[in-house]
Amino acid sequence: MACPFFSPTVRADHVPFPHPRRLPLGAVWRGLCEAPGHEHSTPGDQELAWCNLGYATCCPHLPRQRTSDAVRFGVLRDSKERISIQFVFESQHQPAGHGCLEYDPLMKTWVSPHPEPRTQRLAESFLESYLERKRPAFPAST
Repeated sequence: MACPFFSPTVRADHVPFPHPRRLPLGAVWRGLCEAPGHEHSTPGDQELAWCNLGYATCCPHLPRQRTSDAVRFGVLRDSKERISIQFVFESQHQPAGHGCLEYDPLMKTWVSPHPEPRTQRLAESFLESYLERKRPAFPAST
């Protein structure tokens, strides 16, 4: 469950996290804080852990008034034509909203993106990590 105010920009595979594939976005990401009053600021290494994990109540950038503490993503369906990704916002460890996003892997475009750019960017990062894990380690021989 990533922080809903985090805007991932680049994978950070060199950052030492235990089990990075188990992280909410499927990898460690660097990015920007988009919390009100801290827009476009770059989180430090300690804050980066909170950004990638959510529920960072000790983060000084987290606004007191917020609709969610974290957002999680999961693949509902995966076919050649569509990848359906569910998102769930959580507040105080309870559901605080949910929905489904659709991606067309053939056209490499979002059929139904999230209207909020920050959440959409989190979904894109999750999808990137997911697709990378799906790729075969070795190309098939012919």
